[in-house]
Amino acid sequence: MENMGIFNTIFNEIPVITFIVDSDVRIQFLNAEAKKIIDSSKQIYDRRGGEVLKCVFSEVNEQGCGHAEQCKNCLIRNSVNEAAEGQKTYRQQTVLRLKVDDKEILFHALITVSPFVYENKPLYILMVENVNELMILKEIIPVCSNCKKVRNDEDYWSAVDSYFNSFFNLDFSHSICPDCMDNLYPNKK
Repeated sequence: MENMGIFNTIFNEIPVITFIVDSDVRIQFLNAEAKKIIDSSKQIYDRRGGEVLKCVFSEVNEQGCGHAEQCKNCLIRNSVNEAAEGQKTYRQQTVLRLKVDDKEILFHALITVSPFVYENKPLYILMVENVNELMILKEIIPVCSNCKKVRNDEDYWSAVDSYFNSFFNLDFSHSICPDCMDNLYPNKK
C-alpha cells in the first residue's frame, strides 16, 4: 500500500495493534503499534496473521495459519470471513495462544474487523486490542479484611489506590461516605 500522507500518519497513530489484511488474513500493511510486537527481521507482508503473531496453531499444520483443526474456531479468521460477507466485528473477546521466547503465553485480546475496498481489492481492517492487564481485574485480588490493603504478586501490601495506580495508571479522588462521616465526625450534623 502506498504512503497516503495524512491517512498513513493517522493509521500509525492508532494506539492499538492494527493490520490491513486480505481475505486469507495475509498482512498487507501494519501500523506502528503492530510493528512494536512483530519480529521485523522476518518477512511480514503477505504472511498470514497467525504466523506473524506466532500463534501456536500456525505451526501445527505444514500449510500454516488457517489450516489446523483449531483454526476453525479462530475469532480473527472467522471475523475476517464474516467481514468478507459484509459484516463487522466489534471488540469481540478472545484468548490467543502465542509463542514468545519458546514459551506459550495466553494473550487476551479484543478483536475488531471491518471490510473496505481499496483499488478494487477487498481488504479488512483488523484491530487487536491487548486487554491482558484488564483480565487481572477478573481474577481474585487479595484484600486485607481489616485495613483493606491489597497484596501484589511480590507479596507486598499496599493501599488500594496505590495498587490500581501502579497496575492500571488510575488515580483516585478521596472523599468520605456518609456512613463513615457519621462514625468519624458524629457531632458534625
